Amino acid sequence: MDSLSGIAMFVQVAETRSFTEAARLLGVSSSAVGKSIARMEERLHVRLFHRSTRSITLTSEGALFLERCRRILSEVDAAEAELSDVAGNPRGRLKVGAPQLTGLLMPVFDSFMQRYPDIDLDIDMSDRMVDVIEEGFDIVIRTGEQHDSRLVARRIGACPHVLVATPGYLARHGEPAHPSELTHHACLQHRFPATGKLERWPLRREESEPELALPETITVNTIEPLAYSALQGRGIAFLPTFLVREALSTGQLRTVLDDYLERTVTFWMLWPASRYASPKLRVFIDHLSQHLRI
Repeated sequence: MDSLSGIAMFVQVAETRSFTEAARLLGVSSSAVGKSIARMEERLHVRLFHRSTRSITLTSEGALFLERCRRILSEVDAAEAELSDVAGNPRGRLKVGAPQLTGLLMPVFDSFMQRYPDIDLDIDMSDRMVDVIEEGFDIVIRTGEQHDSRLVARRIGACPHVLVATPGYLARHGEPAHPSELTHHACLQHRFPATGKLERWPLRREESEPELALPETITVNTIEPLAYSALQGRGIAFLPTFLVREALSTGQLRTVLDDYLERTVTFWMLWPASRYASPKLRVFIDHLSQHLRI
């Protein structure tokens, strides 16, 4: 069991690239983690990490050892999962990656935690593109087309996008009748954090028409602030309907240029194909499939 504890500490340090963060996640002191890694390196007669004052990186031996250790921990998880199956009570830690859509996802996560109190959720909620395998995620939620053969993908649902603004903004600035008129409006835009590129508004145009250079009145690297700014009457935003459904139904926001838009985004759950589908993972997949309304 001491060896398993050391392996778990090694994997956590390798995934977080930090002794301090690994210690925090494991609920132990940084010195305990450091001593465990030092004992492991002494026993194996290899250096597992390159250490500097700024960073911790794996050596080539450490990278090879990491893959073995992940398989060992996966087998331990599988053994525990089988016992959980017998006991009928899914339990353990589940590492989840999800986009920054608090209003959409947190109610579903919260209801899951209430239903399965023995499962601890470790949620990485950001818009960065995580590496599911390398970063040790049990499952992630993503949008768009998925082509990673290492992962199992299950479709959750699809969501249309709309251009929205408040009635007050449209009364002051006029309602655009054609996409070209957007160049005279305040445009609230989303910038992808991974690439730094603006999200393209998929407005239908003739082949002879050039692509529009829209004003960048506000740019944000996640979309929920754009919904807030649109509701404050700051301009026109391109948003998924689940984010503005209530505001549209109450008349706080109105859609524009509906006939020129062509965009539907698909949501997926993805998890490692090689990993044992533990009871905790299976109930999480089932819960999201049943309760996430896009």
